[in-house]
Amino acid sequence: MIFKTLMAYKKGFVLAMDAFEISKSFPKEEQYSLASQIRRSSRAVCANIAEAYRKRSYRKHFISKLNDRDAENSETQVWLDFALSCNYISESDHKSLTENSLEVGNLINYMINNPGTFGVEEK
Repeated sequence: MIFKTLMAYKKGFVLAMDAFEISKSFPKEEQYSLASQIRRSSRAVCANIAEAYRKRSYRKHFISKLNDRDAENSETQVWLDFALSCNYISESDHKSLTENSLEVGNLINYMINNPGTFGVEEK
């Protein structure tokens, strides 16, 4: 299994691309702040799922990296809340992106709680 086949990675990648697309419409003054934050935090989820998977021979590193990714995923939700409150995204886009983010979070938490499923040895 490679990290790109992990459901958390696949769904996280889609979320990051959706967040990127929607943030293109933010006002110019938000391109280096809110848009950048949403893009950074959503992309970090995938990047570090890959890193965690490569560190799966070290249980503590694997879980630590995934905990960091869960936090980045939660951060993405906060930036989406700001985008909604600033009227940069619609209620339906916010709902869809937030639901996707929650699903990614559930998948990450499954990985944290079931590391053996991903080749992490009990030590």
